Amino acid sequence: MSQPTAASRDVGAQIGGGRVQRSLSWSGQRLGIWREGRLRVPVLIRVAWRTLLLVALVAGSITFVLPFAWMVSTSLKTPPQVWVQPPVWIPDPVEFQNYVKAWTVVPTPTYLKNTLVITGFSLVGHVLSSALVAYSFARLRWRLREPLFAVLIATMMLPYQVTMIPVFLLFNKIGWVNTLKPLIVPAFFGAAFYIFLLRQFFLTIPVELDEAAIMDGANPLTIWWKIMLPLAQPALGAVGIFSFMGHWNDFVGPLIYLNSTDKWTLALGVIAFRLQYTTNWEQLMAYSTMIMLPCLLVYLFFQRYFIQGIVFSGLKG
Repeated sequence: MSQPTAASRDVGAQIGGGRVQRSLSWSGQRLGIWREGRLRVPVLIRVAWRTLLLVALVAGSITFVLPFAWMVSTSLKTPPQVWVQPPVWIPDPVEFQNYVKAWTVVPTPTYLKNTLVITGFSLVGHVLSSALVAYSFARLRWRLREPLFAVLIATMMLPYQVTMIPVFLLFNKIGWVNTLKPLIVPAFFGAAFYIFLLRQFFLTIPVELDEAAIMDGANPLTIWWKIMLPLAQPALGAVGIFSFMGHWNDFVGPLIYLNSTDKWTLALGVIAFRLQYTTNWEQLMAYSTMIMLPCLLVYLFFQRYFIQGIVFSGLKG
């Protein structure tokens, strides 16, 4: 094992102000320059650090992409190929009929219609109601504003399972169980996280815009509609993407409130592939791939708004 020639030694160089520059070396290889308590990392160490970071990012990406690749691969396999060991990633032959069977085994058009209704109305409700409440918390002055905002933030700490049974009893009391209303109406009362995100964005907009609008005779609702909403498009886009993905992939909510199969959503359709003694994994994976594609496309086309909304609202990092 090589020994250090000099762990730290003076190089005798004097820089401005009489400060001493020291060199840190190992086996004749200089690792860095120590100047007034600050280590100037040489190019070799910077390259090594960036390479290590790149390897970690690639490993993390593979970890997330691998299940998706296995799902797509399995959706194109024949039943015997699903259980072949070691796993075969490229199926031979490629069975595209799995997608046709997956589409026809369950009433996919009915499930698609129900999912679109729930997702569309919930998205509109979340965006409008959350933006209105966030504007009130960010720009208006009224009593109990700060305490109520603290209570709102505190509700984000409550797990969904805590409120699941009381909310179910409430909707059952008013006769909304086995309808789409419990999955749509709550969205028009906002959501704590969306309100917090939009409030943070509204705080970054100059107050002078409000004052100029008030001098022109605009009321708070007009300012919210004609000034705040157009300026908040990135944050609204982020809220829209969150809401779309949350309702499109929601499994627990429809499972609790929807009893009739004609009211089921696409997420509940995966139950139909679980038979009494076996499961059609290749058709289930084909069905899962189909219902996942809209979320993937929405994110790919609107990721610019998503990233801008996160950055401008102060949630980055």
